[in-house]
Amino acid sequence: MTAGGLKSAVMVCGHGSRDPDAIVEFERVAAGLKAMLPTVDIETGYLEFARPVIRDGLEKLASRGARRILALPGMLFAASHVKNDLPSEINSFAALNPGIELRFGRDLSIEPKLLKVAAARIAEAEGDARRPVARAETLLLVVGRGTSDPDANSNIAKITRMLWEGMGFGWAETAFSGVAHPLVEPGLRRAAMLGFRHIVVFPYFLFTGVLVKRIYAALDRVAADHPEIEFLKAGYLGDHPLVLDCFADRIAEMADGEPAMNCRLCKYREQIIGYETAVGAPQQGHHHHVRGIGTEADHGDHHHHHDGHLHHHGHGSNGA
Repeated sequence: MTAGGLKSAVMVCGHGSRDPDAIVEFERVAAGLKAMLPTVDIETGYLEFARPVIRDGLEKLASRGARRILALPGMLFAASHVKNDLPSEINSFAALNPGIELRFGRDLSIEPKLLKVAAARIAEAEGDARRPVARAETLLLVVGRGTSDPDANSNIAKITRMLWEGMGFGWAETAFSGVAHPLVEPGLRRAAMLGFRHIVVFPYFLFTGVLVKRIYAALDRVAADHPEIEFLKAGYLGDHPLVLDCFADRIAEMADGEPAMNCRLCKYREQIIGYETAVGAPQQGHHHHVRGIGTEADHGDHHHHHDGHLHHHGHGSNGA
């Protein structure tokens, strides 16, 4: 891959894990990405626990002639690792190699493609149920990694909400595997008190590892205390083809300088789960009947009788 006359390469930066299964899965994703992009020189490396470390991968790419390296975080959200640790690694290498241009990509974050993978994993778990139950009688528990960064944690809450509305569950809760609250087991025990016949636990993780296995173990403990509820284990994201597509999209962004707008999650532009028919629908304002009529101070109390529309404007009783 060449861009602007420079030979470009890609460094996929993993977190690393004490669990060898997680490393195997990360390398499987990297192998899938290499198969998708056969003309791109790709290396992998890890921040901690596993080898090769990120510096090793960068040096290999440089030794093979790369003069522009696109550093891609192999992580879901921008918490401290993406905001601090990875840039430190990349910047220290750049300082020692002034002839190489380094670009740093963004986390996978919340993408329509990843939401589709999440929905597929949840549906697979529902298909394994001993007895079929309507989604209205099912509670979804989405579990995130949990960090000291509230921005990253709030993304898990957003994913929960989008899956809840998009898939039509009767209720949904968010929990975390560590650092943030509620933790998984307390979250499950609270969920078990809400009266749902099924509880689906979905870990929003890329790979297995110590934490994912702890999530499933907590589910087993709570399920043993509630035989009246069927608990279902949804799989994590893994190396689903749409996950590989998201990595490829991030590489294209770095190469092309594409702006990252929040329109990626707009139901009018992307097929968001549960709102597939809204794509391309006319985006019409619904405030036309009150546009420019002024405030209560302008009109006294007269606007309360403006065809009776203002009391039932569609935003709820707060009038926002």
